[in-house]
Formats: sequence, structure tokens, C-alpha cells
Amino acid sequence: MTAPATLLPGPVPAAVARKSRVRNRYLRGLATPRGIIGLALVGLVLAAGLAAPLLTSYDPNFQTADALLSPGSGGHPWGTDEVGRDLLSRLLYGIRADLLVVLAGVPIAALAGCSLALLATAHRAADVAVQRLFDLILSFPGLILGLTVTAVMGVGRGTVIVVIALSETPGFGRLLRGAILVHRDREYAVAARVGGAGPLRLLTRHVLPNAADPVVVHFALAMSVAVILEGAMSFIGIGIRPPEAALGATLAASRPYLEDHPAYALGPLVVITALVVGLNLIAEALNRGARR
Repeated sequence: MTAPATLLPGPVPAAVARKSRVRNRYLRGLATPRGIIGLALVGLVLAAGLAAPLLTSYDPNFQTADALLSPGSGGHPWGTDEVGRDLLSRLLYGIRADLLVVLAGVPIAALAGCSLALLATAHRAADVAVQRLFDLILSFPGLILGLTVTAVMGVGRGTVIVVIALSETPGFGRLLRGAILVHRDREYAVAARVGGAGPLRLLTRHVLPNAADPVVVHFALAMSVAVILEGAMSFIGIGIRPPEAALGATLAASRPYLEDHPAYALGPLVVITALVVGLNLIAEALNRGARR
């Protein structure tokens, strides 16, 4: 009797192997001390915002007669503000509001920037038009762009999302455009072109997977910049509309009470710092992983 043939695994498809290498590279980067600390900082802030209804029983907009209570007084763990609102509740729900606009604005910027980059690399005339558009947007500093958009749209959460999307679009677009121009002339791309790969297949199967590293790293950096931009807009009064809780607005309201009630400013300051530092550490970890 003939022994049954042994089934051997076939070769792993090139596309699957490439995706696995990229995923493992990013995971190795995030497993470094920088990546772990960054993920911990961002994760703690995110968890606090998501668990706001469980961590506090106070409505963030409910006013009482107990104004400017110290932490731990009157059943308020972090004290109250000048109109008697619970500061812990304002802080936790402010995290929610800030993360919502950041998580909406940055992906929109990434989608718009990458789409414009693909258009720019496809046609020379489109490239000139897209680059001039990016130059126009970059000529406005973040807050000046925020003031301009606010003058048109008014104050509100939607305005902050638009400002973040506009300000971050050129960064994604220029990074991806430059990476595509570099990688489409590399040896592997030339070999694929000689082997009969069409422009679409060459772009999607060979160039984009290798050109995506700077975009992934920039996504974390853009989140960090967006946190600062949203905080600055709320701080000067053109961000999230009061009385809705926002970290920048809470920090601005705390200025007259820094000596008598330092916890008022400490909460939003610590949260904004943790988010910015954590996101920058994640970006650095991803960048180091992408280079391996």
C-alpha cells in the first residue's frame, strides 16, 4: 500500500508576507519602552474619558452654590469651579469632547491629504495645483486659520474639526507624495513595471505599501498637534462652545484662581500634557519600528 502523501504548506503570497512584516515592524516599535509609555499615557486618558459616567455622578454643567471648593470638599473629589460645577466631571467630559474632535479631524485630514497626493502624482498639472493649495493652507498658522474659519462658520465643535482637518491635510499630502515619487523609481518598482504590472497594480501592490510608513508615523504626530490646536482654540474662546466642557476652556477659566485653587488648572494641564507626550512617544516608537 502506498503511503499517503504528506501535505506541505505552500509558499506564502508576497502580499501577505509584506503585510505581516509591516505589522510586526510596527508592533516591535510599540513594544519598546517609548511605545509602552506612550500607549499607557494615551490609554489612561482615553479610558478616563470613556468611563466618565462611571467615575463621576455629577453633571458637568450642573451649578451649585458651593463655588471654588478645594479638592475633597463637599463630596467633590477635585473641587468645584467659580459657579459650583464639579471639576472632575468637567475634566472627564472635557476629555471626551477633545478626543471626539481630534479623532474626527485627523482621519479627515489623512484621507484628504492622501487623496490629493495620489492626484498630484498622477498628473503634472494637478501636481502644481495641489502644491499651491498646500502652500496656501500652510501660509496660515493654526490659530490664524482657526480665526478665519470661525469668522465664516462661527464657534462650535464642527469649526474645530474643520480647522484640524485643514491644517493637517498638507502634512499628509506632502509626505505621501514625496514617498510615492521616491519609491516608484526604486528597483523593485522598475522590475514590476518590466514584468507587466500596470500603473494601478504597480501603485497599489508595490509602491503604496512601502510608501505608507511616513504617513503612519505622521498620523500620531498629527493627533498630538490637533490636541494642542483644539486646546488653544478653546483657550482663546473660538473652540468648543461653552458651557460644554473642554480642556482648553477649563484651563482658560482657571487663570484668575491659580493661587487660591491650583487644582482648577492642574487637571486639564496634566491631561493635555499626557496626551501630547504620549502621542509623541508613540510616533517616535513607530518611526523607529519602521526603520528596522
